[in-house]
Amino acid sequence: MEFQDYYQTLGVERNADAATIKKAYRKLAGRYHPDKPDGDETKFKAISEAYEVLSDDKKRAMYDQLGSNYRQGQQFEPPPGFEQMFGGGMGGGAGGFSDLFESLFRGQGGFGGAGGNPFGSGFGGARPAKGQDQQVAISLTLEVAMSGQQRRIKVSKGYESRSLEVKIPAGVKDGQKIRLSGQGQPGRHGGPNGDLYLAISLLPHAYYRFEDEQLVLDLPVTPWEAALGGKVTLPTLQGKIQLTLPPNTPSGKRLRLKGRGYGKPAGDLVVQVLIQIPPAVSEEDQAWYQQMAEQRGFNPREQWP
Repeated sequence: MEFQDYYQTLGVERNADAATIKKAYRKLAGRYHPDKPDGDETKFKAISEAYEVLSDDKKRAMYDQLGSNYRQGQQFEPPPGFEQMFGGGMGGGAGGFSDLFESLFRGQGGFGGAGGNPFGSGFGGARPAKGQDQQVAISLTLEVAMSGQQRRIKVSKGYESRSLEVKIPAGVKDGQKIRLSGQGQPGRHGGPNGDLYLAISLLPHAYYRFEDEQLVLDLPVTPWEAALGGKVTLPTLQGKIQLTLPPNTPSGKRLRLKGRGYGKPAGDLVVQVLIQIPPAVSEEDQAWYQQMAEQRGFNPREQWP
């Protein structure tokens, strides 16, 4: 049988990606389609056969195992054990394709079977298949996620990569996936493109944290601020504000600030008071604590048995 160089038939390089192969096929098939006044059925069949193989990842991989040592028209026989090694099975033919195709891909279907043809089924034609979905990881600071962002990302497409401008909506959640329809891998045989998913992760923050979906801020205060009460300045995602602490606020007390949290619209911010004890580093510090202990005699465990 004669060897068919499918890459030469479509006029593409051996490392051509799926989009390049599809573009070449559409151009040649449109020129030589038998329905055209100057169409050429023989050439169209050869082009269709080449596309059937090179547009199918499995068949292309099998074909590429033959290497580049064979030339167009050269007499060819599959290497011993090739069919068994690469999954060919006895069964239906390839719908009028060459002996090479029949020998390599028996039982795997040709046009009119499980493949696909962008020009429809009037001359055979495999079924359109949706392209693969893709996922891109997006890491955001809490402030950026709160306000939203336009971001340019790189997305792989076959052997190439492309740049894509995407919009991150305000108030996205950690772990959320944003679907961009039709922005994934190209479809096969005229099928629709896959979808692109943006997988959102929120970076750890210096002082905010989430409890489930509740934004929490730990507010460190001095013992005298907690005891006497007063105004304390604290940050929020909407800007700095002053919070009034009531007198004798215990450590661990939680205060809820409406509309100062995360999301669109903004939820509440939970402020948890944490009393910070000044360290007794110097002798003067130690003397001050000793004097307080003697004067106050406070025992937080006096209720224990």
